[in-house]
Amino acid sequence: MRIAIVGTGYVGLVAGAGFAEMGNDVACADVDVEKIDMLRRGRIPIYEPGLDKLIDRNVKEGRLSFATDVGAAAASAELIFLAVGTPPAPDGSADLSYILQAAETVARALRGWAAIVTKSTVPVGTGDRIEEIARRHAPCACAVVSNPEFLKEGDAVNDFMKPERIIVGTDDGRAIALLQALYAPFTRSSDRLLVMDRRSAELTKYAANAMLATRISFMNDLANLCDVVGADIECVRKGMGADARIGPKFLYAGAGFGGSCFPKDLRAAIDTGKRAGAPLRVLEAVVVVNERQKRRLAEDIRRCFQGELAGKRIALWGLAFKPGTDDMREAPSLVLAEALLAAGAEVVATDPVAIAAAKKLLGDRVRFVESNYVCAEGADALALVTEWREYRRPNFERLAKSMRGKAVFDGRNIWEPADVRAAGLLYHGIGRAVL
Repeated sequence: MRIAIVGTGYVGLVAGAGFAEMGNDVACADVDVEKIDMLRRGRIPIYEPGLDKLIDRNVKEGRLSFATDVGAAAASAELIFLAVGTPPAPDGSADLSYILQAAETVARALRGWAAIVTKSTVPVGTGDRIEEIARRHAPCACAVVSNPEFLKEGDAVNDFMKPERIIVGTDDGRAIALLQALYAPFTRSSDRLLVMDRRSAELTKYAANAMLATRISFMNDLANLCDVVGADIECVRKGMGADARIGPKFLYAGAGFGGSCFPKDLRAAIDTGKRAGAPLRVLEAVVVVNERQKRRLAEDIRRCFQGELAGKRIALWGLAFKPGTDDMREAPSLVLAEALLAAGAEVVATDPVAIAAAKKLLGDRVRFVESNYVCAEGADALALVTEWREYRRPNFERLAKSMRGKAVFDGRNIWEPADVRAAGLLYHGIGRAVL
């Protein structure tokens, strides 16, 4: 099939490379000339494991190309996927200016029937607006489809190539048949393609992310209760997760969630509810709990030092909002670093891949080092913020010898408190007051 992808961010690049891998001819287009030049030179503008090899292979095979002329790329395509950003506006709503502009450019460029497919996460009713744009500007008939993405940063390639489900939102029979054929290689082992109306497809994406975020905030709320009543959130988590109706995923307490999806999508969903006259009170509480939880590590560290952080050196392990990515958007580490700096502390930080991205946001106010052990040398306290694999089994005896202080803050509850204490360190977890 002839496919055009508008937008070369996480979603656009992964989708473009994934479709090309299945033998389709794919043109990824973006108005960002610098980004397209970078891609043409074989450089990937984002960090996503496995994506570089997938792109390189399909470019060499001639199935994947990059262009700055969005209209030209769309003109010869049967399927045109819109994968541009929908960042949050100041009021929390989704800024649709980029996707609506892309839709108009694509509509004007059509030379024959095509399906315009929204991959970007958009509020309910966005497809209706795109359809209206197509009616005004397209010189021929077309279909407008919602096909939301369900990709996890750090595992996006695997998610795309082996999808749990594929949602197609349209009532256009021709578009349904085309997308069924496109996704057939991805769903050979089981039929995971769900066809529904466009508005339901748009809302499904928000609903999925909102549910996952709700589970996280619920566990963080419980963890804070555990600290007060003397319970262990890890025991509570295991007991809850053993219930088949609940399951074990996304039940981990920690320093709060960040990233490009959960915070943005929650705000957009809340805004949608307000505009529709059906406020989403649960999601409003999820946001409040998460904002509070991002301050949790700083408050624990301040309490440990009786509020006197001036001159204290605090080491941070992990900067990205989650392992497997260099994405710093709304990362809890930023909240922690700013709070420590404001209190007069010296902050030293490390991360396997996100140091460059963090430097752009924190500048020279934070000292960045490559080695986790060098980061901890001479520190009065160590805080684990992002649970990268290389941080899961550190040499605590080595840390105890190199650190000036003994306080260790496990912001993701990945360490065994007994192991930490056996090395002579003081363990502080999230919701583990009983230990």
